[in-house]
Amino acid sequence: MSGPQTACDQDFGKPDNGPGPDMLEAKLWDNPCPFTFRINYLALLYNTPLYNWIHDTYGLKRPEYVVLYSLALADGGSARDISRTSGFPKNTLSRAIKRLELMGLIEARSKTPGGGRKQALHLSDKGRALFNETLPAFAAQEQRMLTALSQGERQMLFELMSKVVIAANDWAGGLPPEAGPTN
Repeated sequence: MSGPQTACDQDFGKPDNGPGPDMLEAKLWDNPCPFTFRINYLALLYNTPLYNWIHDTYGLKRPEYVVLYSLALADGGSARDISRTSGFPKNTLSRAIKRLELMGLIEARSKTPGGGRKQALHLSDKGRALFNETLPAFAAQEQRMLTALSQGERQMLFELMSKVVIAANDWAGGLPPEAGPTN
């Protein structure tokens, strides 16, 4: 291997004068926020065709499927849990949950013991079946996305991204003081 090999070197992997759109090259190599561009770009390319397919095939909007997916992975949970782990606001999820209940994809809500307004949400058998039917497309798309990486690189990326997600409580939810108005 030749050339810079660290994440700090923005030239890592940069084509010498290879083909490619100037805008993509600028966003990859001349971007003051290189990591967030990469994360957002990959998420958009991954999510858009999958959620279009979910909508076209099953009639579910993205927040509705996110509720379904979240409840399947955690074997139940609350709207607050889903909001906290998906980034969707509670009011958007509330509408999604109501529609999923009407469609019979989640069970009617029941109060969580000692939970006050917090209500436990669980998939119905119909919801679990839909999740099981759709999951292979999501997994296959992820595998396609990661084909450029070796198994070791995939593991390293997985661990690093997990570390950033776990640390999100330290930075998410507001802007840094530097973003405030200038006088």
